[in-house]
Amino acid sequence: VQLQASGGGLVQAGGSLRLSCAASMRSFSNYAMGWFRQAPGKEREFVASIMRKGQNQYYADSVKGRFTVSRDNAKSTVSLQMTSLSPEDTAVYYCAADVSIFRVSKTPAYWGRGTLVTVSS
Repeated sequence: VQLQASGGGLVQAGGSLRLSCAASMRSFSNYAMGWFRQAPGKEREFVASIMRKGQNQYYADSVKGRFTVSRDNAKSTVSLQMTSLSPEDTAVYYCAADVSIFRVSKTPAYWGRGTLVTVSS
């Protein structure tokens, strides 16, 4: 299983950014997918997750209403649309996959390499 996140960069506060994760795995639709982030000096935290068929999404309270997770099972990709970004969203964002019916667990089975998002004030 390989997960490759992309789309990070520098954005001003209030701006938007879209992250993408390309997955290389058999039966992508059998995996719940998710996003985590790790800010400098902090522990990695859950951001968002989406069920295998995309029917439900889960969000951390800190991003609810601002971030949207989606997936395209035909293309084996998962995306994270981020809006109304603030400096507190600055972190390395990681894509993750888990063999789960619902959401990814706190310790997903598979991690991708992160992509850095920097939000300037």
